[in-house]
Amino acid sequence: MRHQSAGYAVRGKRGAFLTIVAASLPALAAAQAVAPPPAPQNPSPMVESTRAHERLAPDAPATGTRGSFIGPQGKPVEVWAAGRSRCSPDVDLIVHFLGGAWLPMRAASGLGENAVVAVVNIGAGSGIYDRSFSEPAVFDSLVAGAMRTIPGSCGAPRLRRLTLSGFSAGHGAIRAILRDDRHFQRVDAILLLDGMHTSYVPEGSGLAAGGTLDSTNLGAFVRFARAAVRGEKRFVVTHSEIFPGTFASTTETADYLLRALGLKRTAVLQWGPRGMQQLSEAHAGRFELLGFAGNSAPDHIDHLHAMPEMLARVSR
Repeated sequence: MRHQSAGYAVRGKRGAFLTIVAASLPALAAAQAVAPPPAPQNPSPMVESTRAHERLAPDAPATGTRGSFIGPQGKPVEVWAAGRSRCSPDVDLIVHFLGGAWLPMRAASGLGENAVVAVVNIGAGSGIYDRSFSEPAVFDSLVAGAMRTIPGSCGAPRLRRLTLSGFSAGHGAIRAILRDDRHFQRVDAILLLDGMHTSYVPEGSGLAAGGTLDSTNLGAFVRFARAAVRGEKRFVVTHSEIFPGTFASTTETADYLLRALGLKRTAVLQWGPRGMQQLSEAHAGRFELLGFAGNSAPDHIDHLHAMPEMLARVSR
């Protein structure tokens, strides 16, 4: 009887405990429901040291000529022109947004004697770049300033090919420029280096939380990509795996672009410039998208230092 009574006693305590737990479940669920969301991730907190993250030495081309003029927002625009050993009025102008001027100049130095590059640095965030070029006349003035700065020993230069290049937030200028139909038609090629972003809708709500991408910032790129698929333009996009958290990643916007084009990625595993590791690619017509590994700040900068190879690629 003692054992039986003890058994009843244990079962009685256990039943009371389960009753308490059951009664607590609604409160626990409510507490979880009102728990604060994870802290924003911008910039990525990841630290990575496996890949080499090689860096080019900060030096401009030894040949060619340099100049500058005051551009948008009163900021200086740095210009470099190839030596042009033979007298030719034709100019292939590359306008690059965001980054030390020496690197785009070095990248352009491999494109032949007609290459000219103008480098624009305005501020932090894609918004300031977008707003600075919201009026089409601003880009007209920028191109005219670059052409005036080119040495005129061969007479007035003539613009033959126009390429826009943007790293990171610099893409904001390019999307603003493309909104103007006249500029859209004039631009021959675009290079985006880990820099096609947009907001979530609702603001800050990622795709996993039921949010969607704000397509208003992507429409111009979709239109240009379609023209590239038809062979009318040249468009090269690179992206990392960085997840900013507070706004859409370049992986998510790249996926959006591919869906709009009806394209799928092909998985690859190969070395890229400066020790980068390429994971995927998509090609159609003269459109090309290249996906690279990495969710850390050095992985982002890798794309800028890959500009010599990527600019040569977009100039094909």
